[in-house]
Amino acid sequence: MSAILAGRRILVVEDEMLVAMSIEDTLIDAGGEVVGPAPTVGRALGLLQDEAKIDAVVLDMNLQGHSGLPVADACDERSIPFLILSGYGDTALSGTRHAAPILSKPFASAVLVKALTTLFEGSRS
Repeated sequence: MSAILAGRRILVVEDEMLVAMSIEDTLIDAGGEVVGPAPTVGRALGLLQDEAKIDAVVLDMNLQGHSGLPVADACDERSIPFLILSGYGDTALSGTRHAAPILSKPFASAVLVKALTTLFEGSRS
């Protein structure tokens, strides 16, 4: 799909197992390496702290009824680009200081890869 994902380590933060597996398959097919998936905020924060290198994060903002905002905050603190997956559309980051691409669920695999490609291109500076 996209060579730009080759060798990129992407943390998947998603609590719905089938969605997480679909994302994982998409990223692997595009040459990426998946970290996780992490189904909870605590697990995601642990992986962000423990993993030597994470190039980007794919973040669901509703994790088992808890906000994914602490994960977004940690990404900002570590200068890790991230994109949001949300069933709530463009309102997922309303009222926060974060600016990140938002993909509304459900989304096509090609849309995810394109969003990550754009994210990586935008972070090259």
